[in-house]
Amino acid sequence: MLVLRPFIRQVVFHAVRPHSIAAAPRYRSTLAEDVRSDSTFRIPLIDFAAYKQATSLAEKRCIADDIVNGFKEVGFVYLTGHVIEPETVDRVFQKSAEFFQLPQETKARLAWDDPKANRGYVQVGRERVTTSQDAAEIAALRAKAPDTKETMEIGRENHPVFNNKWPQETDAPEFKQTMLHFFQTCHEVHTMVMKSIALGLDLPEDFFDSKIDRQDHNLRLLSYPPIRTSLLLGDGQARAGAHTDYGTLTLLFQDSIGGLEVQNPHTKHYQPASPIPGTIVVNAGDLLARWSNDVFRSTLHRVVAPPAIKINATEGMTPARQSIAFFCNPNFDAIIESLPSCTSTSNPSKYPPLTTEQYIVGRLAATYS
Repeated sequence: MLVLRPFIRQVVFHAVRPHSIAAAPRYRSTLAEDVRSDSTFRIPLIDFAAYKQATSLAEKRCIADDIVNGFKEVGFVYLTGHVIEPETVDRVFQKSAEFFQLPQETKARLAWDDPKANRGYVQVGRERVTTSQDAAEIAALRAKAPDTKETMEIGRENHPVFNNKWPQETDAPEFKQTMLHFFQTCHEVHTMVMKSIALGLDLPEDFFDSKIDRQDHNLRLLSYPPIRTSLLLGDGQARAGAHTDYGTLTLLFQDSIGGLEVQNPHTKHYQPASPIPGTIVVNAGDLLARWSNDVFRSTLHRVVAPPAIKINATEGMTPARQSIAFFCNPNFDAIIESLPSCTSTSNPSKYPPLTTEQYIVGRLAATYS
């Protein structure tokens, strides 16, 4: 497994330059064959530079088919050859770490308070991600086994109704500037990947452009503090419980600690999605699966504790972990209904139409205390 070099700060890690990433290995069997068994399960590694540099529609379609196939069979892909420079990712990790190191009372002044806004600081224990959509069931899970993480939620700037909750510049220098630049860069990656998905689904390349252009996304900074292993041994306890994501795609940037696990959709067993330097882990969300009439998989995943450092004869301490997730969403007023290329007389639409806002706000309202 490839390992990232540690950054200067305690929980921040340098991204390794893209040219140091090994080329995607060649397999004798197909992805569809490999994922049927846990012993051969894999998340495909796709070089997206080939799509951006393609000089013909046929060349683009080749990469588009690989991406669509990954989302059909696994629901996840590793993407390399994207436009985000390693230095940019390094800086976001650094500024994220600096934010979470602020005093608790400073962070608490920025507390998340509205599922429609979905902006602000979420303290450890307030969230419980799960597959359930029942508010009472989620509340019971949260009381029994809350997620052991804290987050900072950032939406698009200059929203007509909701404002981001920024720390003072004196408390977190250059935090706002760094996150706004990263937000825009991730939106550009989302737009390009959605173009490839459109081609892979036999739609015009610009099919999704007008449905995702308002940038109703969510940039989430995550900090998993060190925790005693005894606190993670309870029933249902994890750093982040098993769940799917709500939107179109999630772009995940991991540190070297790891802990992300993906459920093999065919065996229902969890498999590690180990960090690969310079890549983005990209997974399909609920609304993309719904748009595709379940051609794509919105796959269950979770964050578990990595190997602990022993502190005495009976107890260990799991190390701190950081990650950055960019939750890509359609425009909040976009109507999500099964795509024409994903339905037929023998495969009618499984879902009634609904808007992005109806789905996401409903899920968020049930997730938080």
